[in-house]
Amino acid sequence: TDRIATPGPTPGVDLWWSAKHKNHGGNIQVLTAPDGWPLWTSPVRPGREHDTTCLRAHPGLLTTLTEIRENMRTLADLGYEGEADTIAVAFKKPKGGELTDPQQTFNRAHNRLRAVGERGNSLLKTTFKALRNVSLCPWKIGNIVAAALVILHIEHNRTT
Repeated sequence: TDRIATPGPTPGVDLWWSAKHKNHGGNIQVLTAPDGWPLWTSPVRPGREHDTTCLRAHPGLLTTLTEIRENMRTLADLGYEGEADTIAVAFKKPKGGELTDPQQTFNRAHNRLRAVGERGNSLLKTTFKALRNVSLCPWKIGNIVAAALVILHIEHNRTT
């Protein structure tokens, strides 16, 4: 988003500024099918919020992921390491140390499988130019993404 100057909870920090991306933006959580087809998108959260904070802002989502983990693994990047009991994440390199060979092998396999899920984000962003730079109120980003998801499902005659 290019809308700025919304004070955050910390003085001098903008609510929509993402230090990770060094840009203004919002955080949308996306669930995809195992083949990478986007199934659900969350309402927008401010760009300064961490992934796990955004996940926890949608308690029904975390409950659902907990319920399905027996039948299906949910894969995510290291931004979700705080939810490792529910979501499968890669091993984080220890500070000043190295990962073991089995951990490195696990991470390669995990990232290969997780990349398929990233296809859902890519489909939304490449199909709809409007998602690349939003000039409206940032709180509207979630509605725009939800509308894009519905259009994508209609165009491809697919929901699951």
